[in-house]
Amino acid sequence: MAARPDAPPRPAPVPVVLVHGSRTSATMWRRQLAALERAGVPAVATDLPGHGTRRGEPFTLDGAVAALRRDVDALGGRALVAGLSLGGYVAIEHRARHPEQSAGLVAAACCTVSSSSLRPAWLSLARWIEGWPDHGARLNETFVRLALDVDGARDLGAGGYALTAMAQVLQELGPTDTLGALAAASSLVWLVNGRYDHFRAQERAFVAAARAGGAPTRLVVVPHARHLVSLDAPVAFTRILLEAQVAAGAAERGPIRAVRTGAGPTPARRRPGRRSWARRRRRRPGGRGRPG
Repeated sequence: MAARPDAPPRPAPVPVVLVHGSRTSATMWRRQLAALERAGVPAVATDLPGHGTRRGEPFTLDGAVAALRRDVDALGGRALVAGLSLGGYVAIEHRARHPEQSAGLVAAACCTVSSSSLRPAWLSLARWIEGWPDHGARLNETFVRLALDVDGARDLGAGGYALTAMAQVLQELGPTDTLGALAAASSLVWLVNGRYDHFRAQERAFVAAARAGGAPTRLVVVPHARHLVSLDAPVAFTRILLEAQVAAGAAERGPIRAVRTGAGPTPARRRPGRRSWARRRRRRPGGRGRPG
C-alpha cells in the first residue's frame, strides 16, 4: 500500500553500537549485526584497544571510550550502545562522559562493581595465566568448547583472542565508580543478565543507581543463560536488543513516559473489588450495601 502524500516521514531508526567482552572482539556480535541489518537499523561493532583488529595496542579505558565516541559519531552522533561484560562497563563509562551521544544503554553481564574486593585476586590470577607459555590459550579453548555451541564458539573466536589483555583491563577498570557513572546520565538503561551469571550479584544496586539519575530502567534476566548471554541465548538476547532499540527510538521522539518498556510494566488500573463495590453501594441513597 502506498503511503499517503500528506503522511509524515518515518523517523530514522536509532543506530546501535555493540561492544564486546574482554579477550574477544567485534565478531562475537555477528548474529546481532545480521538481525539489526534485517530490521533496517544502522549498526556497528567496535573493536576495543588491545582486542580484535587492535591487538598489540595497550588497553586503556580512555582509549576504549574514545573508540565508542568515534563509532557513535560515524553513525550520526547519537546511538543506543550495547555492551557485554567489559563492553558493558565501557558503555556505562561512555554514557557518563558523553551523555549527548547516548540514546540509551544496554549493559549486559556487568552487574558487579568494577572495584569489587575480589579484583586483587582476579588480577593475580590473570597475571599468572598470562605468564604461561601459551598465555592460557588451551584453557581458553577448553572453556569456550564447554560453554558455547559451535556457532557461538565460532563467532567468539573469529577475531582472535587477546590472551594478554585481562590484567590491563582489570587495572584500568579498578578505580572506576560504576554506580556513580550509571547515575550520571538520564538516557534509557536496560540491564540484561543470564540467570546463572556470576556477575549479576549487584543488579538491584545497578537498577537503583540508574533510576537515581532519572533513567527509565529495566532489568531483564534471561532464563537458562550464563555470563556470555548474547552467545548462550542468542535468539532471546537479540529480541531484547531489538526491543531496546525500539524503546530508545520512542524515547528520542517524545516524553520518556511514552516508553513503557523502559521503566518496567505500567501498573494496570485497579478494577473495583468486592469491598470497593460495597462502599459505593452504601453511598447511594437507599442502597443496601453488604458488609465489607
